[in-house]
Amino acid sequence: MPDALTDMPNIFRVRQRLDRPLVDDPAAAVQAELAKLPLASRIQPGQTVAVTAGSRGIANIAVIIKAIVDHLKSLDLQPFIVPAMGSHGGGTADGQREIIQGYGITEAFCGCPIRASMETVVVTQADEGFPVHFDKHAFEADHVVVCGRVKPHTGFVGDIESGLMKMMLIGLGKHEGAKIYHRVIQNYSFGQIVRSVAREVLSRC
Repeated sequence: MPDALTDMPNIFRVRQRLDRPLVDDPAAAVQAELAKLPLASRIQPGQTVAVTAGSRGIANIAVIIKAIVDHLKSLDLQPFIVPAMGSHGGGTADGQREIIQGYGITEAFCGCPIRASMETVVVTQADEGFPVHFDKHAFEADHVVVCGRVKPHTGFVGDIESGLMKMMLIGLGKHEGAKIYHRVIQNYSFGQIVRSVAREVLSRC
């Protein structure tokens, strides 16, 4: 009879090394990428720009947000920061402000105001029949810069998961929008909801 302690398959220790590209100077990289955009044809000096700041931990996020703000100010624009995190932070403006300040995103460091509010504007009805909410401060701005990371979602699988389009509907939809979108996902696929709302946000906001 085989010895139960020794009758085992061969086991090998395996170590996987994944490429981890690093950006030596995140601020310079942000400035270089923004400089590639033809913004001069889309903006006018003095216009306001809402810059989103989310609740997910991103390395160097305060430096990245500040670099965006600095670039916009170099174009004679008036940027301000809007917390874009749906219902995070307890679903309150103070809670969301506290989260981004905990990341180092402060008015003093970034050099511009933070306008935190849970108030939204209903910009339209989606094709599926539910209202599309959008942060009031961002809606009143002349432009919006959506800043975030693109990654797999923890609860959904599809060609669009967690990224800039999700921030446009759930992050900037604030608590009211997040409640609606999470509810209608029971009747429609995540990808359909993201596309439907993002299409309206891009065209109207």
